[in-house]
Amino acid sequence: MSSLLNALNAGKTSLLTNQKSIEIVGNNIANVNTEGYSRQRAELMQIPSVNFGDFFVGQGVTVSDVSRDYSVFINRQLQDKTIEYGEESGRSNSLSELERIFSVGEDNLASQINDFFDAWQELSANPSGEVERDIVIQRGNLLGEAFASITNELNTVVSNMNTEITGEVDYLNEKIQEIAKLNERISLVEINGQTANAARDQRDLIVQDLSETIGIETYTDSRGMLCVQLPGGKPLVQGNISAQFKAVTEGTNVEIQLETTGVTMDVDIDNLGGRLRGMFEMRDVFIADMQDDLNTLAIDLTDTVNSQHLTGYDSNGVTGRLFFNDITALPVGQVASRNVVLAISDASEIAAAGNPEAAPGDNENALAIAQLEVTHHVGSTGDTFDNYFAKMVANVGIESARNKLALSGAEDASIQLQNLRDGYSGVSLEEEMIDLIQYQRGFESSAKFLSTVDEMMNALLQLKG
Repeated sequence: MSSLLNALNAGKTSLLTNQKSIEIVGNNIANVNTEGYSRQRAELMQIPSVNFGDFFVGQGVTVSDVSRDYSVFINRQLQDKTIEYGEESGRSNSLSELERIFSVGEDNLASQINDFFDAWQELSANPSGEVERDIVIQRGNLLGEAFASITNELNTVVSNMNTEITGEVDYLNEKIQEIAKLNERISLVEINGQTANAARDQRDLIVQDLSETIGIETYTDSRGMLCVQLPGGKPLVQGNISAQFKAVTEGTNVEIQLETTGVTMDVDIDNLGGRLRGMFEMRDVFIADMQDDLNTLAIDLTDTVNSQHLTGYDSNGVTGRLFFNDITALPVGQVASRNVVLAISDASEIAAAGNPEAAPGDNENALAIAQLEVTHHVGSTGDTFDNYFAKMVANVGIESARNKLALSGAEDASIQLQNLRDGYSGVSLEEEMIDLIQYQRGFESSAKFLSTVDEMMNALLQLKG
């Protein structure tokens, strides 16, 4: 009789185990389209045998654990490639704007520079002509407006980036706090011997998102909790304790600080990765260099024209006049390229002549200024005004082309790694249907086995009666 009871118990454990396995398969099928979900498996373990006479008789089967398909190697690669993709995407939007600002079309700063010196060339053909003089004044004003327009548009790009950086801070704080809470939840669940698969999947998804945004680094501490830090080593999450980002305005830019355990630390480019690093590099390095080059061009052009204009004589025989306002030593906070403004307002003040008598046909100084376009070299570069600006346009084009290529490559690599991750950890409906049929047959067989044991016990009881 006891052997039948043992058989009955073995059948019951088999029935329950197959039922639980079917539930796990059903959960996998239900989450086939859930982002970040990792396939779960029932880990089966036989119940230890007991000594029954001269034999060890099995006691059935049980689900020892519900594991998830997870590859540390694949996920680490995916995290690294996501950081690279985020960094290039952080550069992408601003580069698109810079391509528009530094266009190669006809209506750009280079054309305004050409038109300005062409006006001087036309004036040299008729130095006493009022129309020609008015055109020189007009072209000088338009040149100043072109410099100011580019500067204002660069400031708009920077301002938009600052707004985006500020908007990211609240989002980052929310995600960092969520990781700390998930750490605590996972610890509480797994300290009792269970596996917090859903919480781990959710945490991995947040880690991937943060990797794209700020390029985080992760490791597991001695307690099994996930620790998160910035590339420079500044801690974001330690166990169930999270730091907090704060956006602060310094001058015209928005900077990021990190507050943790009562300490406030500045976060610079070296402490960032992902999209924010790309944005900071564009704002603080690339765009800043473009603005410096624009200032250099504005200062050099106005100073060169002024130096030559000072030596000439206007229609009234007056000499020593500046054509542009002097921007070689502006007060702190003022941008040279935004201050290209004419120092004269009347066409008669244009110093086209080269001698005090200012004869009607004297075009010596006008011709000398017109020739500056091809004879003068900006600084020590050996470039004319046109070539100097052309190099600025080329730098934008080259960086934009590189970014598009790198962004496409990083995106393709991320997709391939995501497909590899989905192939390893994702749900395959075909495999789930095979498992479902297997567990279904096991469940039916267990039920049949229990029914058979039940009949045997009834027969045995009837014999005793």
